[in-house]
Amino acid sequence: LVMLATPGPAVVVIPLGLAILASEFEWAQRLLHRFKREAQDAAGRAGGWWRRRRRARDSEQQSGP
Repeated sequence: LVMLATPGPAVVVIPLGLAILASEFEWAQRLLHRFKREAQDAAGRAGGWWRRRRRARDSEQQSGP
């Protein structure tokens, strides 16, 4: 948890640790599944934002000066 607030590879290390713990503990497996679901949702939201941003920029360029 400390790695979330401090500089470092928390985004890689925490899921990796959960994956190891999930092989032994049910609570870690549930947490890992939740983490994966949240990461996929975040990736979908980021992709949607990126597409909207590009569309807006493209329409600005087409209308031009």
